[in-house]
Amino acid sequence: MTWGELPPFKKASMPAFPGLWKALGPAIVWMALAQGSGELIWWPYIIARYGLGFLFLLIPACLLQYPLNYEIGRYTLLTGESIFQGFIRLNRWLALVLWVLMTLSFLWFGAFATAGATAIAALVDFPPGMTDRGRTLLWASATILVFFGALLFSRAIYRLIEKIMWVVAVVTVAGFIFACAHPQVLSQVPAFAKGLVCPDFPADRKWDAGDSTRLLTAITFAGLGGFWTLFYSYWLREKGVGMAGHFGHITSPITGKPEHIPESGFTFEGADEELGRFRQWRGFLRVEAGVGIIGNVFTTLLICLLAYTWLFPAGEKLVPKEYQIAVVQSTFFEQCWGTAGRILFLVIAAAFLCDTWLATLDAVSRVHTDFVCSFIPRARSIPVRTWYYLFAVLLTVITSITMFFDQPGNLILLSAVIGFVGTVIFTTAFIFLNHFFLPPHLPPAARPSRRSLIAISLSCVAYFLLAAAYLYVKFGPK
Repeated sequence: MTWGELPPFKKASMPAFPGLWKALGPAIVWMALAQGSGELIWWPYIIARYGLGFLFLLIPACLLQYPLNYEIGRYTLLTGESIFQGFIRLNRWLALVLWVLMTLSFLWFGAFATAGATAIAALVDFPPGMTDRGRTLLWASATILVFFGALLFSRAIYRLIEKIMWVVAVVTVAGFIFACAHPQVLSQVPAFAKGLVCPDFPADRKWDAGDSTRLLTAITFAGLGGFWTLFYSYWLREKGVGMAGHFGHITSPITGKPEHIPESGFTFEGADEELGRFRQWRGFLRVEAGVGIIGNVFTTLLICLLAYTWLFPAGEKLVPKEYQIAVVQSTFFEQCWGTAGRILFLVIAAAFLCDTWLATLDAVSRVHTDFVCSFIPRARSIPVRTWYYLFAVLLTVITSITMFFDQPGNLILLSAVIGFVGTVIFTTAFIFLNHFFLPPHLPPAARPSRRSLIAISLSCVAYFLLAAAYLYVKFGPK
């Protein structure tokens, strides 16, 4: 077998649907990671600087994610394979290009540990006498060490990630709802609601061309954009959604026994009972993907409302940036509960920005393991678990070094721009993978509808237009 070639699909039965609550989880991980990977940072920044000028873009930007999530989930549900295995089947050179871009994009995700550490550094004045940068980087290094230890000793790695993300999602939503109950926040709701449909750019604020990348990041990553979106496939696979139920799991070499993970995926024959199971799984996927999107829209709106109430009136004084990137937002809670509120917010911010590093380390290690074992036949002679931990160690070392290169905001932006290039490419690939390549391998009743083709095509066009707009603003006539 040559490089970039996978064995043909095997036939297997469609596993039974266990029920919504047992299957639910990947969307919660998606939502919590979205909160930590951009919503806490870039939308408050945009609102703090430009008020309601760009708020009308938020909900459409979030809804663009739904067709992507559904198409990613659909491939894994129907075959059990990861989305990168799908790309390899579609075109191995396309898959290689996307993998290289993804690798470059995630060289700097240590910046999320740094962003979380800005909150810890503001909370704990230790060690004394250090600069904000020095204290932040020290705490970032400490949190990376702690979270990597948790990853190493957890028997079922995905279960650890999911449990943490459930706590993050619930605490975040509850905290922001409580903060938005403040009378001054509630007084801003009418103007804020109007801003969702009618742009209101403040006359006293001038557009800074340097913010074009930040705005692009806020729009494109309204949700879990860029290569982050592809992680959804791996979480669904670990959860055993649809045909992924025939795959084993990556377990800890210290506390877990190795499980068999097939080299390639499965398709089903299409008997009446199997089609009934497929329809249940398909209905679940529609709901599950929607839970992540709607939950993210809701929390992002709350964050933006708080930013409009407390940060925007202060102008440049309270714009999240540099080594205060997750600190000025503590104003949200400080206005409600005083010093205790500020401390609570900093603790929460530190927790879910640092666990963004943990979830990203796990997901990126899975992608690299999956790609190497799928693309290079000889790599399959080494156990999947061994590859996973090799990449986890390597990525921990790399991100621990690259986070020293620049302040976290700039590193996150660099990753976002590379990820946006990938988004434009792989959104187009979804159309060919799920709507042209895969259908001949499926029973007719399991093939995609024209409606889903239209939805993913609209998202594809939107991302192309966003790319064109960004290039014009960044490099067009001044």
